[in-house]
Order: sequence, then C-alpha cells, then structure tokens
Amino acid sequence: MPLVNAPMGGVAGGRLAAAVTAAGGLGMIGMGSAGSVAALERELPHVRGMDGPFGIGLVDWVVAREPRLLEVAIEARPALISVSFGTELDWAARVADAGIVPATQVYSGQDARRAQDAGISVLVARGVEGGGHGAVNAPLLPLLDEVLAVATVPVLAAGGIGAPRDLAAVLRAGASGAWLGTCLAACSESLLSDAGRRALLDARGTDTVLTRAYDVGMELPWPVRFPARVLRTGFTDRWTGREEDLAADAVAKHALTAALAANDPAVAPIDAGSSVDLVTSVEPAARVLERLWSGATGSVAG
Repeated sequence: MPLVNAPMGGVAGGRLAAAVTAAGGLGMIGMGSAGSVAALERELPHVRGMDGPFGIGLVDWVVAREPRLLEVAIEARPALISVSFGTELDWAARVADAGIVPATQVYSGQDARRAQDAGISVLVARGVEGGGHGAVNAPLLPLLDEVLAVATVPVLAAGGIGAPRDLAAVLRAGASGAWLGTCLAACSESLLSDAGRRALLDARGTDTVLTRAYDVGMELPWPVRFPARVLRTGFTDRWTGREEDLAADAVAKHALTAALAANDPAVAPIDAGSSVDLVTSVEPAARVLERLWSGATGSVAG
C-alpha cells in the first residue's frame, strides 16, 4: 500500500509511524520546528524491532541548527529520510551512501529537476491544500502534472488528500502513492493533544488559513517562502498580514509564548489542510488507511 504518513512535527511520533507501517504503509517519524536529537531518541523505541520499514522526516533549518540530528537519523537505519524546506541538498548523498532512500518535498518542475540532480530518489509534490508548512505555488493536481512531466523517480502526492476520491485522482494522474497528513493527525496513535484533536474534529475546510504569524511570533527561522496552513484562531485573525508589526511587538510575542506554554486551544497553532472537514472521529490509523485504500482502489489494504 503506497501510503506514507507525512512527518508532521508534534504529531507523527513513533507510535503513529509503527501503526502506519503495521497497516501496510510507510510510517514516518516527524521532527518539525522543535525537532532535536533528544526528541528523535524518545520516539525511536516505538519502531525498533518492528516488522516493516519506517522513515524519518526532518526540516532543513533544524538540521542546520543541530547537525547531529541527521547523523542520529541515519544511525537509526530507516528505509527513507526526508529533508525539506531548504536549498542545499548535500545531505542527499550522505543519506544515499548509507543505503537509505533520500526524499524531499518539491513545489515546481524546477524543484523536481534540482532534487533529482542532487540524487534524491523520491519526490513529494505538495500542493497548496496541505496542512503545515509549504510553498503556495499551485494546487496539488496541476503541480503533480508539472512534477511528473520531468520526474524520472517516484513521485508521492501531498495536500488535501482526505477521501478515497482524492487518493484515486492522484493515482490516476500518475503518482506512485500519497503522503498523508491531516487525515491521520487526529488518529489515536498521534502525539496531538486532546485539545488539538477536538479542534480538528470541530473544524471545517474553510477554517484553515495560510499564515506566517506563528513563525514570526515564536521567532522561528522558517523561510518566507513557506507559510503554514493552520486552523484559524484569534491570533491568526489579528496578525496574519501584519507580521512586520508582530515582529516588533515584544508584548504580543510574550503573550503568545505564555499561551503556548499553557496549551491554550484558542491560541495554539494546529496544522490542518483543506480536507480537515473530513476528519470527524478519533480512529486508529489502520482504519483510516484501509478506508482510503479500499475506497480508492477497490482492494483490501495490506
């Protein structure tokens, strides 16, 4: 079953990765903005000794801040390592030399060519519908066509895939599989807080917004090219489009820090893609994957 859980920071831990792999997909451990060697080492025991492969997903600027994170990821011997959101692709050769498949997200045909030339052997075409960070170049299906036109390696489709019809559409278009985020975020095995799960269950597709407000407010060095799609909050209403004002407002940034420390659900950022309205219950990951796969292909997952 060519289904991969997106390595969502703060959501895709070892338990979710193990559950996805056990269901016949490829489970990924995600190290997002708060990724660290310590955080990765906390999650790895869940996938050690597992009967099946797993992957690890990293953020370029987080690896630059803590280079040993990539080393520890390689030493864990996953089947696949993805590093995204950067321009330097030297890491791909290190990963491939260790016998591990290197992957990265791409947002255009030009991105795809550069990644292939650097030796990256799986491309993730991530459309603007996706939750969390990403470029806003194009909706998924036009982007997928653009990437497939130049790709000589497998391409996974990502962004807004929440129903069997969505999965069937990207497979028909030529994707080798799907990279799934929001539809798995509320699963019983994810790291998401109970408040975060409730927020996802209550949300509609129109409740998401593209914003850099949280990154600016938390002083995270995300490139401007990669805003995040999150659930709309009072904080996003106030500061989206006013990020320069926020950057200079120490009081507002302090208030955000305090709200995050208290895990205030009215303020805390919850990544969510445009398919969030299809997330209606807390289920095991295996059930979500089976419903998507059997509905899209008419065959039983495994």
